Amino acid sequence: MSGSSFTDRTLGRRGFLAAAGSALLLARGAVSPARAQQDSIAGGGALGSLREPGAAGKNRAPITARDNDEYIMNIEKQLKCTCGCNLDIYTCRTTDFTCDVSPALHREVLALQDEGKDADGIIAAFVAKHGEQILMAPKPEGFNLAGYLVPGTLVLLAGGILTWVLARRRQVLEPATAAMSALPEASADELEHLRRALAESEE
Repeated sequence: MSGSSFTDRTLGRRGFLAAAGSALLLARGAVSPARAQQDSIAGGGALGSLREPGAAGKNRAPITARDNDEYIMNIEKQLKCTCGCNLDIYTCRTTDFTCDVSPALHREVLALQDEGKDADGIIAAFVAKHGEQILMAPKPEGFNLAGYLVPGTLVLLAGGILTWVLARRRQVLEPATAAMSALPEASADELEHLRRALAESEE
């Protein structure tokens, strides 16, 4: 009797330990994929690129005080980014974080400043390298003056013509208005006679 109860207790313990071990293995199997997924996202695994869309493989330099310096900003706002966006370098590099061109152009500006060039020297160096199309606005000299003078001249000319036409029209209308105001007012009898004449003509 005692041997049988001992065997039952032994089998019961073994069954309990086997069940507990199976449950532990199942729990570890369920937790491991979740932990692996979290590690992948946080540690830059296959899903790590989701932290910064479009920035995979890009090594952007850390931001420094010179990146937002007003002097550099004013220079870069006069120079066009060559990525095709038609924005200036400063606007492109601070709004389009997928662009690789504007940060490189920004580094060129900083390098030229480190060489001792002032704003005009930096702009001249960019024009010498990329041509005048690098400028956000053409220089007001030579043929480019037409782009500055012609629109203003046309506006002034159109305004002068419009003023002359209105003055001429006023000169024509004023005598006619004065003549009409000088006509004597019709009396009540004349108006009644006119009304009767119109009524008879309609019949």
